[in-house]
Amino acid sequence: MPERPYHIEVMISAKAIAARIEALSKEIRRAYKDTDKLVVVGLLRGSFVFIADLVRELEMNVEVDFLEASSYGNATESSREVKILKDLRGPIEGRDVLVVEDIVDTGHTLSAVLKLLKSRNPRKLETIALLDKPARREVDLKATWTGFEIPDAFVVGYGIDFAQANRNLPYIGSVVFEDEAKGSEA
Repeated sequence: MPERPYHIEVMISAKAIAARIEALSKEIRRAYKDTDKLVVVGLLRGSFVFIADLVRELEMNVEVDFLEASSYGNATESSREVKILKDLRGPIEGRDVLVVEDIVDTGHTLSAVLKLLKSRNPRKLETIALLDKPARREVDLKATWTGFEIPDAFVVGYGIDFAQANRNLPYIGSVVFEDEAKGSEA
């Protein structure tokens, strides 16, 4: 757990997330209407709740696989060095692939993952991100589909953690450190 005291303010409700996933799933079904099986690749760990809810809404034949990449560790800032910690179990050559990301921040992680997956020659490779934080982008990259665009805030919940805490929150919340909150009141 983090050493600095903090609290969490709700940014995006569970109800808003569910409604957005339902809408996104319809767009994805239309985009992949000609595929016999969509390979949905979740980027661990932050996307696991999002991918579970998304695939239940897709109403099409899907195969789920996972890839774990990290550029954060337990920090609140990206190291910009992307490490692949767990690779896909199956091949994607000639297949339709949808990469599911929790949040696109600097863009380094998703960019590195897409470069790796493109080298494996999928038929079609698209991306979906629950959250997009364009104010922090350092790589020219935009997900094919985005759930919500958010301001430059450190967020948790709905699978996204802070030092392995708060993944289980049913909403997206903004982390507010107590010392920063007190400083802004002065």
